[in-house]
Amino acid sequence: MREENAKGGGPTVLNRLLRLSGPIVLANILQTAYQLIDTFWLGRIGAGAVAAVSISFPILFLIISLGIGLTLAGSILAAQYKGRNDQRMIDYVSAQTLFVMLFISAGLAGIGYSFAQPLMEIIGAEDTILEDSVSYFKVSSLGFVFLFIYFVFQSLMRGIGNVAIPMYVVLTTVLLNLVLDPLFIYGWGPAPAMGVAGAAMASVFTQGLSAVAGIWIMASGRFGIKLHLKDFKFDFTWVRELIRIGVPASLEMSTRALGMAILVTLVTSFGSIIVASYGIGARILSFVIIPSLGLAAATTTLVGQYMGAGQVKQAAHVGRLSQRVAFFGLTIIGLLMFLLAEPLTAFFVPGEDKVIENGSNFIKIMAPSFGLLGVQQVVNGVFNGSGYTLASMLVSVFSLWVVRFPVAYVLSHNTSLSYNGLWWAFPVSNLIAAGIAFFWFRKGSWKYKKLKL
Repeated sequence: MREENAKGGGPTVLNRLLRLSGPIVLANILQTAYQLIDTFWLGRIGAGAVAAVSISFPILFLIISLGIGLTLAGSILAAQYKGRNDQRMIDYVSAQTLFVMLFISAGLAGIGYSFAQPLMEIIGAEDTILEDSVSYFKVSSLGFVFLFIYFVFQSLMRGIGNVAIPMYVVLTTVLLNLVLDPLFIYGWGPAPAMGVAGAAMASVFTQGLSAVAGIWIMASGRFGIKLHLKDFKFDFTWVRELIRIGVPASLEMSTRALGMAILVTLVTSFGSIIVASYGIGARILSFVIIPSLGLAAATTTLVGQYMGAGQVKQAAHVGRLSQRVAFFGLTIIGLLMFLLAEPLTAFFVPGEDKVIENGSNFIKIMAPSFGLLGVQQVVNGVFNGSGYTLASMLVSVFSLWVVRFPVAYVLSHNTSLSYNGLWWAFPVSNLIAAGIAFFWFRKGSWKYKKLKL
C-alpha cells in the first residue's frame, strides 16, 4: 500500500482495478453458466421442465441474495485488515464468517426444504409443473450449506485481493456440471434418471465440491488466509458487526430481487409480446451488469484495503477512478448496443417481427444510460468497502422502489407512452440513482466509517 501511494497511485491503481475486476467478471459469467446448462438439457425434456425450474428461480435467488449480502461483511473486514497488514484478524474474521454462515445456511436449507410446496404454490406454479418445481426446490435447498460456504470463500478471497483462485474453482465445477447434468437428468447405466430434480442434484454435487475446495484452500494457509479451529466459536461482538455490515447488503440484494419480480407483474399486463420484449432487454441488461458488478467488487476490495491502511485519500482516488472507468466503459458498450439493437433482438427471437421491434426499442431507450448504471454500482462498491453498507442499500432501494417501479407504473398506465413507459423507467431511475450516489460520494460521509473490531 505504501509503495503504491508513493508512486502517485494513477496507473498503479488502474492496473489493480483491472487485474481484480477481470477474474471477478469471468467468475460471474461462469456462475450464470449453471442456469444456461440446466436450461439447455432440461429443454430436451420439454417446456414444462424449463418452466418448473424457471418458476422456482425467484425464490431461490431471494434466499441466495440473503447469503451473498451477509458474506459481504466478511469480505469488507478482510479487506480492511489486509490494508492494516493484520494477518491474525484476517484469519479470525474468516473463521467467524464461515462459522456464522454455517448456522444461517443450515437454517435456510431446513426452511426451504420444509416449505418447498407452499412456496411454489404461492409463486403460482400450475398443477402441471408443481411436482417438478417442488422437487427441484427441495434438492436445491439441500445445497444451501455448500453454496454459502463457497460464497464465504469467494468473498474472503476477494477481500484480500486473491480473485483468481475462486475463478479457477468455479470454472472446474461448471465444466463438471456440464457432464453431470445429462447424467443425473437422463440417467446412464446404474445411475437412475431423475428428470428435473437431477439438474438440481448435479448443481448440489458440484457446489459441494467447490465448498470442500474452498475450505481446503483456506485451511492450508497458502493463499492469504489460514483457518484455525480455535476461532470456530460464537463471538457475539463479531456477530453484531456481521449484522451491522451484512444485513443492509442482504436487504439491498433481496429487495432488488423482489422489486424486479414485481416489475414483471406490470409487464405481463401488456401481453405476451411485451413480456418477450422485456425478456430480451432484461437479458441484455444482465450482460451489462456483469462487468459493472465486477468493477464494483474490485472497488470494494481496494477501498477496503486503503481504508484499513488509513489511506482515505487513496480510497477516494479509487472511487473517482472507478466512476470514470465505469461511466465511459459502459457508455461505449451502451452505444454499441444502441446501434446493434435490432440484430441483437433478432438473435434471440428470429422471425418474431413485433418482438424484435419492441425489444430493440427497449434496448435503444435503456442503453445510453448504461454508464450511469455503472456509476451507481461502483459508488456502492466504495460505500461497501468503507463498511457503509447502509448507504449502498438506500441508494439501491430508492432507485428501484421509489423511482423505477412508480415511474414505470405512471408512464405506462397514465400517459400515451403505454408499454414504452416501462422502458423509459430504466434510464430515469439510472439517472436519478447515479446522481444521488455521486453526490453522496462527494459529500464524503463514507470516509469516517471505522472498524469496530
